[in-house]
This record gives sequence, structure tokens and C-alpha cells, in this order.
Amino acid sequence: MLNRYRNEAPQVSLPNAEQRSPAGEYRGLLLASLLMCVSGWGGLAWLVLNTVPRIGGEIWLFFLLLHLGVTGTAIPLLRWLSLRLAPAAAAPPAGVILRRAVWIGIIAVICAWLLIPRYLSLPIALVMLLLFLALELFLRNRELAHERNA
Repeated sequence: MLNRYRNEAPQVSLPNAEQRSPAGEYRGLLLASLLMCVSGWGGLAWLVLNTVPRIGGEIWLFFLLLHLGVTGTAIPLLRWLSLRLAPAAAAPPAGVILRRAVWIGIIAVICAWLLIPRYLSLPIALVMLLLFLALELFLRNRELAHERNA
């Protein structure tokens, strides 16, 4: 469409990575979360109800579906926590929320794996949780320092 008073096209600016709306970014993340929840928990329900527990492919499928279900469930909870606890200017991007949800899924899978030979206890679970928390803190601090320098 040409400008009425000048014979030139209007300037249309496409959003780049810095100007992109976080709402659209989070909308895609929540859609992925819904797909992960449905496939993870639905597949896990089908697996538990229709197969015989054996050491083989079924146990690895169980761990995969458990990871999908827990990660998909953790994404909206982490998004809600980040909205409630972080200031609007310091809200973490969608990638950080996804990474934290994947950490929670990995912790759940490791706990399920340690439950099989009955090695899981409260101190082991707390130490594992603290290790993953420290790893996430180091990664996030490194990202924030890189963003400040850029």
C-alpha cells in the first residue's frame, strides 16, 4: 500500500530476536508442553495397562514416556513460578524454562531408575536435587554474564 502523500511504501519492520514478543515465545512453549503431557502420560498409561513389565525395551520406553510427561507437566508450573517470582524485566526466556523442566524430568527418571533396585533414599534424592540446582545456577549465571557483555 502506498503512502497517500508520498509515493513510497510504508516501512514495515519485522521483529528480530531482541524485539520478539515473549508472549508468542511462551505460547509455543505451552503448546509443546501440552503435546509432551498428552504423549507422555497417555503413552505411560497405555504402557502400564497393556504390557507385561520386563527388563528390555519396555523399561526404556517407560523412562522415555516418564521424562516426557514430567517435563511437559513442569513447563507450565515453572512458567507460572517465573511470572510470580521474577520481575517482568528479568523474566527468563522460554529456553531457560524448557531447560529447567528437562532437568526436573531427568531427576524424575533417575529417581525412578534408582527405585528399581531400591537404592533411592531421601538423602540421595536431596543430594541429586542440589547437584542439579547448582548446575542450573552456574549455567544461568554464565548466560547472564554473556548477555551483559554483549
